[in-house]
Amino acid sequence: MEHLLTHSSGLPREAGSHWSDLDFPTADEVRELMSDRQAPFSPEVRWKYSNLAYTIAGMVVAEVSGMSWAEYLQQNIFDPLGMSSSSVDREDPKMATGYGRRMPDGTRDVMPFVDARGMASATGLTSTVEDMARFVSAQFRQGRRGGDRLLSTGSLREMHRVRMLESTWTSGQGIGFSVRRVDGKLIIGHGGGYPGYTTNTSIQLDSKVGVIVLTNTNDSNPSQIAGQLMSTVGEAVASATAVEPEVVAWDPAWARFAGAYRSRGGETRVLVMNERLVTMSPWASSIGNPTRLEPIGDGLFRMMAPTGGGPVGEVVRFVEENGEVVRMITGDSFADRVREN
Repeated sequence: MEHLLTHSSGLPREAGSHWSDLDFPTADEVRELMSDRQAPFSPEVRWKYSNLAYTIAGMVVAEVSGMSWAEYLQQNIFDPLGMSSSSVDREDPKMATGYGRRMPDGTRDVMPFVDARGMASATGLTSTVEDMARFVSAQFRQGRRGGDRLLSTGSLREMHRVRMLESTWTSGQGIGFSVRRVDGKLIIGHGGGYPGYTTNTSIQLDSKVGVIVLTNTNDSNPSQIAGQLMSTVGEAVASATAVEPEVVAWDPAWARFAGAYRSRGGETRVLVMNERLVTMSPWASSIGNPTRLEPIGDGLFRMMAPTGGGPVGEVVRFVEENGEVVRMITGDSFADRVREN
């Protein structure tokens, strides 16, 4: 299933000529098609987008749950999130009219409603900005699964984690979501097209900002629009709603912890920089980005480092005897204070 959901299965992109003739196959026709289909690549060789893979994944869900794909979505996603205007393969009189690309003479074809039939799990979902906003908000919820928490925190984290990385190392694929880094920020989302429509949903997890672009033409560029909105309006929203972290005021008494500490592994120096304790080692990779000791109360500190190789996140405390600092304990290791003349 992970291969199917991360586009790493190597399967063909489509399950027939449905984009050309708008005649999507039934589930039985997809099964028949698969009997003689060859995969261009072996699994996990490279990222290869596949609607056929998601069609198969939907078939698995239907088989295991005993429900149709539409029923499963209604019961497990739409109803819990209050997505009352969303549906699968149901023509709605309120649906925006879809248009094809602009032809050389300036005209556009009006696109008919197209039933995705057996490929409903890969395409063909109808929704609104309001409903999609509810889905986006669900990506931010923390805690155990239940109610409008569709998945636990751990399961959401697994969905958002990169599984297949592109050769540029700036984008990849999670479970269901594309994952990319833009201006140092991680953005997940998905874009898609359907006869008469193109869409994009982009989500910046850290700032809890989502951008939803739904268009009713086949030659629009919702991905570009979403990117522009995320970098302008999204940044403004993130800034306006950001919660400033609580900063513990500098205590001049902490300066007594500054000095050299020696262990069997080497020597570490604690320094005071800009009213903050930092640690430096002879093998430090970046003097400009030292490891910080963040105060957490009761004379304890938490080590915050730019990389995760050391005891990052662990508690640091200093041992004093007869009014003098004699040892620094970091996590489960210690280093003794070096007396300097």
